Amino acid sequence: MSGPESVDTSGDEAPPSRRRVTEALRHRNFALFWSGALVSSTGGWVQNVTIPFVIYQLTDSEAWVGFAGFGLLIPAAILGPVGGTLADRFDRRRILLVMQSAQAVVALALFALWGAGLRSPGAIVALAALSAAFAGLMIGSWQAFVSELVPRELLLNAVTLNSVQFNAARAFGPAIGGLALAFLGPSWGFFLNGVSFLAVIGALLLIRLERTVEKVGGKMHVLGDLKETVRYVRRAPGIRTCLVVVAGLSFADSPLFQFIVVFADQVFHVDTWVFGVLSAALGIGAILATPFVAGRGAGLPRRRLVAAAMALNGSSIVLFALSPNAWFGFVFLLGAGAGYLTIAASLNTTIQLQVDETMRGKVLAFYILGVTLVAPLAALLQGVLVDVLGPRVAFTFAGVVFLGVLVLLRQRGSLAALDGERAT
Repeated sequence: MSGPESVDTSGDEAPPSRRRVTEALRHRNFALFWSGALVSSTGGWVQNVTIPFVIYQLTDSEAWVGFAGFGLLIPAAILGPVGGTLADRFDRRRILLVMQSAQAVVALALFALWGAGLRSPGAIVALAALSAAFAGLMIGSWQAFVSELVPRELLLNAVTLNSVQFNAARAFGPAIGGLALAFLGPSWGFFLNGVSFLAVIGALLLIRLERTVEKVGGKMHVLGDLKETVRYVRRAPGIRTCLVVVAGLSFADSPLFQFIVVFADQVFHVDTWVFGVLSAALGIGAILATPFVAGRGAGLPRRRLVAAAMALNGSSIVLFALSPNAWFGFVFLLGAGAGYLTIAASLNTTIQLQVDETMRGKVLAFYILGVTLVAPLAALLQGVLVDVLGPRVAFTFAGVVFLGVLVLLRQRGSLAALDGERAT
């Protein structure tokens, strides 16, 4: 792997737009982290598609699927602020190493217990929730660590590519998970996730940082840091707007992945393989949007990108809910995934460019709190709505709500604040 000072000269012959798309990957540290994260995230999505499938098969209950989604997300919401404080006080790479290792142990425990004949949905959700707790403790470090791997002028590109690897994994993981469920059984979903952590752990061990970010250290004051973060965010209109958008996105999108299994079974009446394809569609849509977002999109005002992506995402969710068959649903999930990537990359970039370094971990963790707090509550609500009204009505409602958030932000002129940037 070549470093930033020793770059493959063949890349200089590539078109400028393509060089912009992958420029951050020309830096050794970021390329290592990105590659390891892609493998690990893919394993995570293999497990993410396995758990709702297993819970639905064991309970035949949409409400239980919603409860599982709640259990997978609420621990991260509770511990996210703690993770933000850790990220700004201690070495972020060490935090990532510890938490990734702990998640690997939990995944392998799920594999072992399922292999031993465990079929308790409560136990499965409890172990998954424990893994989510470890994820919450590393959320701030994961997001903030990217800023240590590339120069500031490449931060936008690195943040976009970081979102790309997550969404690429959201394409590969469910497809692999669907195949594993169809031909090998659920235990392989847990096993593949467990061993996938070795990739990111190895990458973290190989990274050599040329510059270090000074940490405060000392005794932690989580509540005090949380209050300080709230005050900081209240004075930052761009970051406030990011929080509103990501909360709406979490409400509409996060439960959707969990309930694709219900659409596959009750609405489209398809087999396990097609369920895996549908689950992969969100990630595939994100991959298809990547060249535009990381290339030409980088030169557009973020307010325009976010507004267009919100319209695409919300309308795609509504159209998916009303789709006559699985293949129409697949197409509209592609649109939802493309909109999701554009929104996520633009919001994360806005925060990375507008936040002070001393507040980076705490603010990013607070931002992720918008995902991890709204998403489990939305999963519970959608579980009840699906149970009572059916999946079509429930997700039509979710898409309309997100479109309503877009209309409200446009009327208030709040999206313009996304284009600001902190002075260096």
